Parts: sequence; structure tokens; C-alpha cells
Amino acid sequence: MRHGKKVNHLGRTDSHRKAMLANMATSLIKHKRITTTLAKAKALRTYVEPLITKSKNDTTHSRRTVFAYLKDKDAVSILFREVSEKVANRPGGYTRIIKMENRLGDNAEMAFIELVDYNEIYGKKAAAAEKKATRRRGGAKKAAATAETEAPAEVKAEVEGEEKVDGE
Repeated sequence: MRHGKKVNHLGRTDSHRKAMLANMATSLIKHKRITTTLAKAKALRTYVEPLITKSKNDTTHSRRTVFAYLKDKDAVSILFREVSEKVANRPGGYTRIIKMENRLGDNAEMAFIELVDYNEIYGKKAAAAEKKATRRRGGAKKAAATAETEAPAEVKAEVEGEEKVDGE
């Protein structure tokens, strides 16, 4: 029984799992989005998010610590140069997992895992366009009440105007 064991071993030995997660984290940092199984994506999230948090503080110690996990100079430099600038004011939640259709061969659950700040579809522009006004309590009732009181006056004016045109 695996009571209280929070690490998903993914059917691999410890060294194989660490190497696989390091390679997947490197690919995620370089390509900003990768496709994998849902279980691997969830395991990768817990692996890569602390590294992104550590990249916010650009010191020699943090670079060496991250390099010990990633084992790729290019990925470390991209992480500290580009990614850390994008996530500087984000308090966490640097990755997003989006479920896809199951894989045809073995029906495994598939998912995208991507860096949140690099997706233009769900980006800040879309959020800024949606948020127009603050919502206040009871605002809908007041707006409906004012619309009802204004609408009859407008309708009366239009009706009177049509009668004058008809009368001429």
C-alpha cells in the first residue's frame, strides 16, 4: 500500500524518473509547450515550478542549483533570461495543463503542459478585454429598473412623432 506517499513513480526507477523529468523540463523551457500523458504532466508540474521560482533570483547559487536539476546549459540560460522576466510578478502557477483526447494506441490520457505567460490565447490581452467594469451588488436590478423607466418615455416620443408624420 502507498499510504502517504505523494510521489508518482510513473512505473520507473528513481534514476530513470529523474532523468525523464529533467529532459521534459528542458523541453518545456525551450519549446514553452509540450504534449505528454496526463500523469507525466502532473509530475512535471511539481518538478519544474520550484525551478521557475528559483530562477526569479538570478544568483550563481540559484543557477547552479537549477543546473543540477536540468543538466542543460541552454535551458538554464533561457530560464534565467527569458522566462524569469515574464513570471517576475506572478506568485506561482507558472504552468497550465490542458487535457486532450486519449491516445489512439493505448487509450492513455494525453495533455498539453505549457508555460502560462507564453500562451497568447489565454493571455493578458484576453483578460483585459473581458474585464470592463466592476460588479456591484444589486447593479443588475438598478439597471433593469432604469431601463424600464426610460424605455416607455422613448417609445411614447417615437409614437407621437409617427402620429405627426401620419397626420401631415
